[in-house]
Amino acid sequence: MKNVHPIYHIKTLMIKRELAKDPKLKNENWDRFLPNFKHKNLSKRKEPKKKRVKKKYTPFPPPQPESKVDKELASGEYFLKESEKSAKRREEKREKQVEATKVREEKRKAAFIPPPEKSRKQEKDSQTSTSLCQDVDVEKLKKKVKSHTQKQKKRKL
Repeated sequence: MKNVHPIYHIKTLMIKRELAKDPKLKNENWDRFLPNFKHKNLSKRKEPKKKRVKKKYTPFPPPQPESKVDKELASGEYFLKESEKSAKRREEKREKQVEATKVREEKRKAAFIPPPEKSRKQEKDSQTSTSLCQDVDVEKLKKKVKSHTQKQKKRKL
């Protein structure tokens, strides 16, 4: 009980004083009225949800990434004039736009492509097979229609 705030001790003293005044509770056990402090189990340590995997130690640092100037020197753009650079950028942008418009047009045209049609022989075969599969019970159908018409007549009345 070392890690309990002192105000709780004062609170227990106040509760005990009130219980001592009451003649009915004077001789009873007061534990049910007093606050209980449960000890926390501090032996369990919370582990992080995401465990980081340690990389193998290397004494040498990773190589520095190439700077923008280094990249330009390697490609030869560093020596071009500003107008040539901007023209090249515009051309690359225009190529991207052309590709994007082609993709968009293909998507739009895809909606207008009709589905493949079945040949006449396949249609006839499918019709005959479905008619054979669907054996309709005529008597059941008659009863259903008759009961439905009777319900309609009752509703009108």
